Order: sequence, then structure tokens, then C-alpha cells
Amino acid sequence: MSIREACGVFGVYGSRPQDVAALTYYGLYALQHRGQESCGIVVNDDGIFASHKGIGLVNEVFRPEDMAKFPRGNIAVGHVRYGTTGGVTMSNCQPIQVNHLKGKLAVAHNGNLSNALTLRRELELSGAIFHTTSDTETIAYMITRERIHSPSIQEAVSRAMDKLEGAYSLVLMSATKLIALRDPHGFRPLCYGQMADGTYVVASESCALSAVGAAFQREIQPGEILTFDGSGIHSDTRHCGTVPRRQCIFEHIYFARPDSCLDGVSVHDARMKAGALLAKAHPTQADIVIGVPDSGLDAAMGFARASGIPYGIGLIKNKYIGRTFISPGQDNRVDQVRIKLSPIDSEVRGKRVVLIDDSIVRGTTSGRIVQLLREAGAAQIHVRISAPPFLHPCYYGTDIDSCEHLIACRHSVQEIAAIIGADSLGYLPLEDLGELCGSEDYCSACFSGEYPTAIPGDTRKDQFEQKLSQRKGKPQ
Repeated sequence: MSIREACGVFGVYGSRPQDVAALTYYGLYALQHRGQESCGIVVNDDGIFASHKGIGLVNEVFRPEDMAKFPRGNIAVGHVRYGTTGGVTMSNCQPIQVNHLKGKLAVAHNGNLSNALTLRRELELSGAIFHTTSDTETIAYMITRERIHSPSIQEAVSRAMDKLEGAYSLVLMSATKLIALRDPHGFRPLCYGQMADGTYVVASESCALSAVGAAFQREIQPGEILTFDGSGIHSDTRHCGTVPRRQCIFEHIYFARPDSCLDGVSVHDARMKAGALLAKAHPTQADIVIGVPDSGLDAAMGFARASGIPYGIGLIKNKYIGRTFISPGQDNRVDQVRIKLSPIDSEVRGKRVVLIDDSIVRGTTSGRIVQLLREAGAAQIHVRISAPPFLHPCYYGTDIDSCEHLIACRHSVQEIAAIIGADSLGYLPLEDLGELCGSEDYCSACFSGEYPTAIPGDTRKDQFEQKLSQRKGKPQ
């Protein structure tokens, strides 16, 4: 099992009609690592919204004939999704569109509300009818409900933020505006840039700005509402500084692409530093350091440089196998590792190997990778993890929702090493996390259990489906 994150968002605002759908397509392509279950684009053509969404990867959902149907427009929003709240269905594909008394709205969301169920109950009791099992629809309802009594969409967003808790980086599109905002803690990243012709681009990561030729301007600040319209850019900072900053540290360790920068910190540099800290905390005698592609490679280079042990390419990833790979059954879970990863026998045969990976969740995948290296002739395998052990669920958009599925909750480090077949095992010390991002303004709740917000009463990822199923068969 691999850790998965909620989503990636992308938005475009230009002063003239252009092929904003194509820009959004390439932006989503650059953000594909953040969500591989579904994707969608909504284009604004003079107040008329045109959309296409589907289940699958960006290049699968948006065929040439689909892209040709999009009109030229000056605003667009896009989304790639891996859902942590709500199932994999067409209805949960984003961006979500809403038609209301004062106009239209399209919403793309990265993160997870910790009070989503409470808000949904409140809305349902007031007469709201939900069409999805995603907490993004709850956000859309909260904004549109406030919009009815607000002088502007920006004010409606601000009032809705007073009631939203948890993680949300949002890109919203109205008939005339593009709005980008982050929750006051800043759990999930969001930034914007500008193209040579003046077009503004908003994205979850800076790598998506580079992909479309936009120059990075800055991060949207935690709590900030940034509006792009015909009169320029407008920043609302009234929610900024109301709570401590707490960006998810796992963005630096795993989620973000290495060529992105988060709050001024290079993701590549952060992972290199994690590897160096691992070498200091858990030194070992070895002949080669290798990383598990892709997120373990940077940390492996950092470990090698700090330890003086040569770095090598010991595992090759099949680049044509994604999360759409269909397994014939749960019993064949481990076979997917062999199909996705192949050891280079000549690099590891007879050698003492340091294997760097970003995490161990259940231990199944790690054990299979160790077995592959044993079969390739590795004499010793010392596993090093560039994160602390997962001990607690996450309520902010990371797919960690049950302690019973976390191997570190049930076994000691020595026991885990034996279970996965490693000669030794070492994790990044919890106290070293601040070194990765250069500050203490991060969330490490999945490692430490120290949550920045109240823990929700119902912590199941399928909480909305459960509520729906409980209602079936009851008298109406």
C-alpha cells in the first residue's frame, strides 16, 4: 500500500479569450502525481461554463476530440483527484459546478475538511440536497449559501471560511472572477504565476507553473483570499495569522514533485537533507545506496553524500504502469510490485545495500521490495525511511485513516525489520522534521499525534456513504 494524497488544483485567468483548456490540460498533466483517479476541466466562455470530467488519468480522460469541444475562454479551473472522502464515481469528479440565485460557481479542492460531516448535517437539515459524497460539495454549498446574502463572491468566501475547519486549498471560478484561497493553517500548498502575455495561473505546485511557461510570483498565504478579475489582483488577508501555520510535512517528504518549491523551500533539497539526516541518525556499513523510485531517490542521494557510500540505481520503475493497472484480485497484490519495479542484478549482487524509501504503511510492499533485492543477490539490505513511523490517522487529506492498518502501531522497529526481511531498519527521527522545511511551522500529526484542529467525531473516509446507506430502507 502506498500513501496517497487528495488532489491537485489549477486555474487560469486571462484578459482575452484564448485556449485556456489547453493550458489547464498541461497544468493538470504536471500535477498528475497528486491524483490519478479522476480529473476535470471547466472553461468559462463569457459566463457560459463548458466542462469535461472523467475517471482516469489526464491523457485518458481528455482525448483530442474532447479538447476540441472546449470553447475559447478567459477563465478555467482544473482538478486531478485521489479521494480521501467520497468514493471513485463520476459524481465525485471535480471541479464541482453549482448554479445558484446569483450566478454560477465551479470549485476545485485540495485537502480534507475535518468538520465536513457536521456541516453536511447542518446543510441537509436546512433543505440542501447533495449529489456527491465528497466534502467539496459541502464547501460549494457553504459558499453559495453565504453568497445569497453577501455583496460579492469574495465576501461570501470569507464568511464561509469562518465555518470551515481542516485543510482546503481552493480554486473557484465565477462568471467573471478566478479566486484562489488556502485555509488559515496552510495545510496544502497553492501558488500563482504569470505568463508573458499577462495571463495569471494558479496551481497546487510551482512545477505546474513551469509546465505552462508561467513565471512564479509567490505562494498564496495561509488564510489569504486572492481574486483575479478585470481590474487586477485583490488580496483579502483578514483570515491570515488567525491560527499557527501548519503545512503538511509529508508534502516535502513525498507528495510534491522534486522540482517544486514549497514556501520557498526546494522539495529536492528537503529530501536530500532527509537522506543526510538519516545517515547521521542510522549509520551502517554498506557498499551501495539505492532509492525506491521515485520519491526515495532524492533522499538516497542525500544519504550517499553524507555517508560516503556510493549511490547507485538499483531499482528500475516501469514508467508505463500507473494506478490504473488492474489486478485480477486482492490475493495478487504483491505481484504488482514485481511488475512495477525491477532490480538491476549487477548493481546489488553480493553487496551490502542501503535501501531508501519514503514510508512504510502496512509493510507488504516494503517486504516485497526487500525480497526482490534478495532474489537479485543482495548480501545485506538495510532499510532507511525518510520519514518517522506512521502512528496516527490524518484528517487533512492524506490517506491514513486507521491505526489498525499501520504496521508501526503494532510492532517495534526491530519487529518490522524482521517482518519485511531487512537486516536493519531506521526511520527519520521526529525531531529532525523541522530541518526539512527550515522552520517548525509544519503539521506532523500522522507521526506525532499532535493535531492542529479538533479531531472529528466520525473519522471514517466513507462517512458520507455510510450515512446514505443507513437511510436506505427507512420510511420517508
